[in-house]
Amino acid sequence: MPSVSDRLLLQAAPRLAFWTIGWLHRALKPEVLGEDVVVTLWNDDRRVILSFWHDQLLLMIKGYRGKGAKVLISASKDGELIARTMGCFGVGAVRGSSTRGGRAAFRELVELGKEPVDLVFTPDGPKGPRHEVKDGVVQLARLTGRPVVPMAFVCSHGHRFGSWDRFLLPYPWGKAVYRFGAPLFFEQGESVEAFRARLQQAMDDNTRQAGDYLKRYDLSAV
Repeated sequence: MPSVSDRLLLQAAPRLAFWTIGWLHRALKPEVLGEDVVVTLWNDDRRVILSFWHDQLLLMIKGYRGKGAKVLISASKDGELIARTMGCFGVGAVRGSSTRGGRAAFRELVELGKEPVDLVFTPDGPKGPRHEVKDGVVQLARLTGRPVVPMAFVCSHGHRFGSWDRFLLPYPWGKAVYRFGAPLFFEQGESVEAFRARLQQAMDDNTRQAGDYLKRYDLSAV
């Protein structure tokens, strides 16, 4: 049973995070690039797998303007805080990771692939290697037939923590950008490794191009 302090943390922290994320987003006023590609899919009643790197997690919820999503979140205590914060934004969670409850979570995601809900993945989570696509999102694309849409968030000012992912905390009033990449489909007859390589390249390119956009303002991504 959680301690009193843990219960208080689980009640207070998600609300504080909800407020902080909203405030940071308003302070940054990020530009959104490439969203027309995913909006076209949504308008055709197609749902997608959104994929972004773990270090860019904090403000990603504010860059999502779809019709409903489920996010894969680890079954850890930190994951519980994240899941509750996502709940404050009206986004559901599927709990599990490669290290805990992963098989059940993956089966749930495959079943959700039949439902009118977007699926959200950090393909290098929960513990890395950093910016390296692992099996989960590749197999999900193969089994559901859904396109994977790379998504990125970059900003000009912020702090990088010393965690495995170098988690990004944006500073207010800098310049920030969300960028959506072109959707990638798992092609018939394609190998898992071939699709993984294509997705890795697309994720890397999308993050790089988001950072390159800041150069228009003589800025660089933190």
